[in-house]
Amino acid sequence: MCHHAIIDADILVYRIGFATDKEDQKTALRTMAVYLEDMIMFDLPFCTTWTLHLTGKGNFRDDFAVTRPYKANRKGNKKPTHYEAIRDYLAWSWDATIWDGMEADDAVAIEATELGDKGVIVSLDKDLDQVVGHHYNFAKGLHYYVDEETAKFNFYMQFLTGDVVDNIEGVRGIGPKRAKKLLEGKTETEMWDVIVELLGEERAIENGHLLYMLRHIGDTFSPPTVSIE
Repeated sequence: MCHHAIIDADILVYRIGFATDKEDQKTALRTMAVYLEDMIMFDLPFCTTWTLHLTGKGNFRDDFAVTRPYKANRKGNKKPTHYEAIRDYLAWSWDATIWDGMEADDAVAIEATELGDKGVIVSLDKDLDQVVGHHYNFAKGLHYYVDEETAKFNFYMQFLTGDVVDNIEGVRGIGPKRAKKLLEGKTETEMWDVIVELLGEERAIENGHLLYMLRHIGDTFSPPTVSIE
């Protein structure tokens, strides 16, 4: 079966950008070109087509972040020297789409949902492990598949553990091992009940909006139906 590679290009911009920080712009762009060509040709030979996604301006999650400003811990972080040049190169030479109002991750999740098993998510971001389908971690050279049950479990795990990278607060004292123990073997509504009990409903819904990857344009997070005793 032919597959379509859905590439989270934000990560590539930073990885290749920082790797070539002390090089000139031409070398940085050439390095990006070679990296992408090699990845598609040798690591994803079953992919005959591909799309690249980049984050633009604005983010709907900013409106939902009450407990902590979304990604506030990233403000002021240094960007690669050739950050803009690499993004421009991906947009012009690889037809990368720049998305305003949401993140590249959301665009990747939307396209992956549309394509189903014909798509392959190419990223390193664990947030995308909440999306059903084929995945490829290009840093580890790891191909894997996330089924629906695992995707939901991965999503609800993050409510409890939080996300340090995105400045999303979970439950104090709960790491991945304890979160897994609390949620393992439960239905979706039962997992939600545990989360509401530990976070409170308002915080749980806030985390839902911050953690949920969109599945279609205009999508939004909705908590599962409340369990009926």
